[in-house]
Amino acid sequence: MSAPRTPEEALAFLARLNPSGIKLGLERVREALDALGHPEHRFQVLHVAGTNGKGSTCAFAATALQAAGHRVGLYTSPHLVRVNERIRVDGEDISDEDFGRAILDVLERYPSAVSEPMTYFEFGTIVALWHFARVGVDVVVLEVGLGGRLDATTAARPTVTAMTPVSFDHMEYLGHTLGAIAGEKAGILKPGVPCVVSRQEPEALAAIEEKARALSVPLWVEGRDFSSELQSDGSLSYRGPTWRLEGLRPSLRGPHQRQNAAVALACLEALDARGVSVPTEAARVGVGSARWPGRLEEVGERPVVLLDGAHNPAGVAVLLASLRALYAGRPVHCVFGVVADKDRGPMMRALFPACASVQLTPLDTPRSLAPAAYLEEARSLVSDVTAWPDVDAALAEARRRAGADGIVLCTGSLFLVGMVRARTRRP
Repeated sequence: MSAPRTPEEALAFLARLNPSGIKLGLERVREALDALGHPEHRFQVLHVAGTNGKGSTCAFAATALQAAGHRVGLYTSPHLVRVNERIRVDGEDISDEDFGRAILDVLERYPSAVSEPMTYFEFGTIVALWHFARVGVDVVVLEVGLGGRLDATTAARPTVTAMTPVSFDHMEYLGHTLGAIAGEKAGILKPGVPCVVSRQEPEALAAIEEKARALSVPLWVEGRDFSSELQSDGSLSYRGPTWRLEGLRPSLRGPHQRQNAAVALACLEALDARGVSVPTEAARVGVGSARWPGRLEEVGERPVVLLDGAHNPAGVAVLLASLRALYAGRPVHCVFGVVADKDRGPMMRALFPACASVQLTPLDTPRSLAPAAYLEEARSLVSDVTAWPDVDAALAEARRRAGADGIVLCTGSLFLVGMVRARTRRP
């Protein structure tokens, strides 16, 4: 692979890296950051791991930090439509020009990334950290890509860490028990750095606590050190070690967002205690105005077209609870696509019986599983199921069946959410 010379060529260089490649390990990332003069040391970091809820928690926290007057970097993955979504400063995606120039800067200082290409995620993480340092952010909210212990983001130096709910996903990399998975994710913990922990299954919490004891990490555990409660008027109250907030109304939809908002508030309280000033009013603004596309997002009317990135059993359980709470009694017509390396069975067994019809679609990725490969499996769970050659046909059929009053639900993979979202031309 030849070295790019212009911002346009630099973006093409990034696109040629394998977006599905996974390489757990920090050696190359640390080597690159050293060559760059350690940009990750030039700002405060909130580092968030977990299985579900990471993105929403990051969105709440980043929005609040910006409301508090900080210049805020937000790094998340995957993107839905454009890779620029992964790197944001004060809520704005990085421009193509800035993205390309950041890539050129990194390659100039670490040319071995050309001769020995890194993974898409490794290289993107390094570029993000360089860009955040170059534009002078105060705080970065950093979402873990996969696991924690060996994830590229773990090369950063956090001010506060957080663990959202841990459940089964990516078992081929992280382990086949909740304890093993939680132990890998708890690899983001650093000696003496406080960690905010959402309510967890006992096995997962035990693994996190074991890691915390070994590193003398203070834990803020939901239900013990902080909590939230739904009030009779539908608002949320939050109780932390020092904060007391009433009348909160999370901007993100679904009952599960109450927990994500509480975890974000605890993170903000912990940051405030460590010198990153966050007035409680800014925290309130963050919870009440954050946006996070592709999670219970409505992109159409009559019928409602609902996008949700649920892609593991725990995510599907949360989705079903949200459907019952928000769309009770309305028939759900599902457009479903999945990648071949995903354990689809538990998701399908939970979701499909709750649907009036299911339209299977391929995804725009080499990892896509062809609908024909699991059509019979789907038919054992729901009688009205069809396999389609593309998402447009599947979406059109779901809309037709839903009529004006049904729900068209697009789920199973964030790849599918991005494909449908791109077609709706949402900002």
